[in-house]
Amino acid sequence: MKLSESMKKNANFKSVYKSGKSLANTYLIMYVMENHTERNKLGVSVSKKVGNSVIRHRITRLIRESYRLNEEMFNSGLDIVVIARAGAKGRNYLEINSALLHLSRMHKILKETTKS
Repeated sequence: MKLSESMKKNANFKSVYKSGKSLANTYLIMYVMENHTERNKLGVSVSKKVGNSVIRHRITRLIRESYRLNEEMFNSGLDIVVIARAGAKGRNYLEINSALLHLSRMHKILKETTKS
């Protein structure tokens, strides 16, 4: 079941930049803001400073896939914008996935898991 949708409108990105909380690590910057709905919206931004279009689209796909595979771990009702830093260039899936989950833990937007 798809729990989130893609953020496409520039106004949505601007509102998250303005009102959301941001944290960063070596590869990514993450802005998070509550959207008061049942679904998450994920926006990915990769600047031309990171590389050519092939590199930028690859990083975008890695971030989206990482989020998709871990989607059930995230709390719902959030607007999330992930910005790739220049350090993300040439990184593999595991490194991007680790960076995304690290920022999610720092933002405390992952569901609490009980160990049995």
